Amino acid sequence: MRSDQALWINRETAMDRLSTFPPPAAAPTSTSLLRDPRPAGPRAGRAGHAHGHPPAASPLVGRVSLAHDYLLVMRGAERTFAAIADLYAHAPIFTLLHDEQGTNGRFAGRSVTTSPLQRFGADQSTFRRLLPLYPAAVERLRLPECDVVLSSSSAFAHGIRVPDGAVHVCYCHAPFRYAWDEEASALGEISPPLRPLLRRQLRRIRAWDLSASTRVDSHIANSQLTRERIKRHYGRDAPVIHPPVETHRFAPGSPGDSLLVVSEIVRHKRLHLALEAARRARAPIQVVGTGPHHGALREAYPEAEFLGRASDQDLAELYASARAVLVPGMEEFGITAVEAQAAGRPVIAAAAGGALETVLDGHTGRLVALDDVDALARAIAGIDELDFDPAQAVQNAERFSVAAFERRLSAHVAVVLANRG
Repeated sequence: MRSDQALWINRETAMDRLSTFPPPAAAPTSTSLLRDPRPAGPRAGRAGHAHGHPPAASPLVGRVSLAHDYLLVMRGAERTFAAIADLYAHAPIFTLLHDEQGTNGRFAGRSVTTSPLQRFGADQSTFRRLLPLYPAAVERLRLPECDVVLSSSSAFAHGIRVPDGAVHVCYCHAPFRYAWDEEASALGEISPPLRPLLRRQLRRIRAWDLSASTRVDSHIANSQLTRERIKRHYGRDAPVIHPPVETHRFAPGSPGDSLLVVSEIVRHKRLHLALEAARRARAPIQVVGTGPHHGALREAYPEAEFLGRASDQDLAELYASARAVLVPGMEEFGITAVEAQAAGRPVIAAAAGGALETVLDGHTGRLVALDDVDALARAIAGIDELDFDPAQAVQNAERFSVAAFERRLSAHVAVVLANRG
């Protein structure tokens, strides 16, 4: 969050701006879903059987509507939502913002309803400026009559108002980080005079977020860390269903000399730790991703190779040719660690969050203390001595396949629907 994004601090001005838009029209009634809801056309199961996975047998669940925070790029949360959208292929989609180009046309041909904020033309580089508008905007989305609303949320989508009689299941990637667990990081990214205003705004968002969570019938956590945060912040229990990873996109190759980091370049990802550890270990390193801290890190670590965003094909090749893949921060789940193993490469990760569930320490990678740059550097220096078998890494990654996710999610939604009332 940069200083030019300070609009989101002033909630009153933001609410006034949103009120100038007329409420959106009601969406068309969603289509009833069959036992296997995906169509037979070429778009069927894009993250499922079209890529080599058999279609999941989805129990009969009736009419479904889907919601996600914002569809601007294809990162971990968006790929998870894409798998959900494939599973419920006739369901209408509701989101605050949609960038068809930024999401590579992934949701083209689907019924996608956006909020009035779509008129601002925000994209991945500017959407944070609208943050104070999102709570009110998501509540203004009008869903059709349906039996199930399935939201995918790391910030606002769980606050959507569901039709009378519908069950709301929220797949939670994380309670909103800036509001709950990373306030200090948010405050550190703006100038000191604005911090008291931001602190008050975050208090308001926390109050709204907690209220919105009470309208959810069933939360699903994407990891044990998220499960713990849902319990701590919302007072709710949640089963864990790990996100889907398109493991079929990756295959082992010929490893090279460079380390690899794949991440948005934002403060809470702790990329500076990976870059500093690589410097101390005298190891070349490549960084895939963009974000507000790109310029500062590039200036501080000129020896690193910053590659920007990579296509799916290029990313698969980068993984396969990496000496090892670094995950220096605490991720709720961390799809990067699983993708790396699917490509037959070891992972060096912080022993925190999702890595504790996805990396087999001493076998498919090394886990080191969070924020210990010296330990990270030692792990880099000794990674070639690891008793590492690419086949074991690939096998471990398959635990998190799209097909496994679809089976678990559809079964949970069916149980929640069966138990309503």
